[in-house]
Amino acid sequence: MSRYRSLVLFLVLAAVWGTAFVAISAGLNHFPPVLFAALRYDIAGVVMLAYAVYAADDWLPQGRDQWTVVAVGASLMIAAYHAFLFVGQQHTLAAVASILVGLSPILTTGFARVLTPSDALSPVGVVGVLLGLVGVVIISQPDPSNLLSTSFVATVLIFLAAASFALGGVLTRRIGASIEIETMEAWSMLGGALLMHLLSLALREPVDVAAWTHPEAVASLLYLAIAASAFGFLLYFDLLERLGAVEINMVSYVAPIFAAIFGWLYLGEVIDLATAVGFLVIATGFVLVKRRALREEFVHVRRLRSRG
Repeated sequence: MSRYRSLVLFLVLAAVWGTAFVAISAGLNHFPPVLFAALRYDIAGVVMLAYAVYAADDWLPQGRDQWTVVAVGASLMIAAYHAFLFVGQQHTLAAVASILVGLSPILTTGFARVLTPSDALSPVGVVGVLLGLVGVVIISQPDPSNLLSTSFVATVLIFLAAASFALGGVLTRRIGASIEIETMEAWSMLGGALLMHLLSLALREPVDVAAWTHPEAVASLLYLAIAASAFGFLLYFDLLERLGAVEINMVSYVAPIFAAIFGWLYLGEVIDLATAVGFLVIATGFVLVKRRALREEFVHVRRLRSRG
């Protein structure tokens, strides 16, 4: 029953995070990108902070190490990730953005190995990382004569978003501060929102007052803030404890299915063959990078079934 419940929650998380990319595309019709991302985390940060006050023993970070973790999370995992993502997604499909963000587990392994030279990637692992990059090239279909094309630049920006999130995750683990996850998430969200507001002001993004009364704009903002961010992160960390890091990373390869389906239903987006092939190449890269952990997880599941 526990495994069944975990599977249902896993699919719920994949659906919420996959459809979040559709909500981003919808909201970008009404809000400028960086401001849109900042507003999302204004709301999500307040909701998460309220939850941290309720659930955490220490809702306020203590000491330099804990505040350093918050600063890394705010700058890389919230501000940089979402600024790159939202700007890039103005010129690409929701499903494509979801697939490219799926590079994060591969890039996380790559960054971890670079920052920890003693734990180098095996030759097969290197091939896996390279396959992930090849998948990006297949999806972006770069034109050597015009590397500044809108679609290619959008792909690069979303790749930078995935890289920012992956680097932030590695750095927060290396710092090793014992901070409750609710506290870290709440203050990272609020700090990231502040940084994005400052960036939005620096970019002089226009503010359309009419967006605040448009049903699609309001619905997309609330969905992203409450369902995808506050609820999504809480569900993610609950599943992380139940399933472990390897299984929960697989959500990155199920979410694009929901993004593609709802992107087609709501936005009329249709992915092309190159995008589908690129997705398969990136997923193959993930399997190669995580092959040992996946093998161990497979053996563990077989043992549990045999006992049952």
